[in-house]
Amino acid sequence: MKKTLIKYLGKNSGQSLAEFAVITAMMATFIATASAKLSDMMEGSKVRKAEEEMDKILIQAQNFYQETATQEGRGRFPGQDKYNMAVGGYTSELELIDDIQLFETFDSEIGANWCSIFGIDHEKAPMPAGSFFENDTVVAEDVCNACPETRFPGHEDWLYKFGGEAMGSPFQDGHFIYAVIPGSGSGDDAEPPILYIADSENPKFLNKMLQF
Repeated sequence: MKKTLIKYLGKNSGQSLAEFAVITAMMATFIATASAKLSDMMEGSKVRKAEEEMDKILIQAQNFYQETATQEGRGRFPGQDKYNMAVGGYTSELELIDDIQLFETFDSEIGANWCSIFGIDHEKAPMPAGSFFENDTVVAEDVCNACPETRFPGHEDWLYKFGGEAMGSPFQDGHFIYAVIPGSGSGDDAEPPILYIADSENPKFLNKMLQF
């Protein structure tokens, strides 16, 4: 009887351990799956937030363009010394498009062709360490024929439109950047400038364009 009882208890104990192992494995799988879904949800919410912020930037860019068109006769974007001058390192849209297909991280050297929207060292939205973005600068008058007097560095133009408040990216390695392809021509042959903005978290996928 004693041997039978020990055998019976041993059998149940083995089953309990096996069941416990199965339950533990199931819980681990559940937690891992839930964590992955939570991570995806969090990243998804950051993407939506970044896109919303970029939409706000485009609205102010549109306002700036329309204001300068009224005051100067030709619209331009923040940082442009004149409608036919670039901001950043691109003079053609095809060149920018080719580059942006390879621009997937904030520390890519491609970033040297892009300018910071609110300034590379703004205390509320500094660019991430290791990135190559630059601040736009005003071109000297002797090389800027018939440029408007009310010219300021791009990040100052942007900050003015946002009441002095910089917007930071929701991503740790994010930073809002931009480049402007210059306009050209006049009359029926006029081509307006083209604005591209991006979040440095992944400019290839997080970017928007504006052209009138």
